[in-house]
Amino acid sequence: MAAPEYVPTTKEQQPRRGLGLPPARAWRADRPGELGPAQPEGPSLGSPGPDQGYALVLARRFEDRLVLDGVHREDAVAGCLGVALRRASLFGRAPVIHDLDIAFRVWGFLGDAPPELVELRVPLFEAAAHHYSDQRAIVDHIPEATLRLTHQAVASRFPGDWRALVGLDAPGTPAAA
Repeated sequence: MAAPEYVPTTKEQQPRRGLGLPPARAWRADRPGELGPAQPEGPSLGSPGPDQGYALVLARRFEDRLVLDGVHREDAVAGCLGVALRRASLFGRAPVIHDLDIAFRVWGFLGDAPPELVELRVPLFEAAAHHYSDQRAIVDHIPEATLRLTHQAVASRFPGDWRALVGLDAPGTPAAA
């Protein structure tokens, strides 16, 4: 079978190879904006993780169910958003609906909040949507042990064990210190 005209048949018709590229030089993350393999940790740095903006979409699913009791909706969402994102980053993944369920539930925004919890959260969440330091304080209130629980475990422990879930009974937490 004959080859089409555009197919090279002799060595002179073959495409030229050109010069090879030199091997790549070593690279280091030494410019100011490059973080390297580890994320920085410390006060006010938050909890970095993938696709964190998706938590805003998930938070909209809760807006009609929130029991606010003196807290503005945007303050409740802003404060609980950080809790949900911290939980998601603990597991190294993007936020899911259960992260927000836990965040809203431990602060009593899904109903059945004891009066003491409502009294605690009203000043804590006041203007949280406008102050990053207030959002960080809300997030730091919740112990890591609570964030590692399943959403079913949190639902079964709330409201009876709300003090431990929020970190009031744990030594060394911001609320107990």
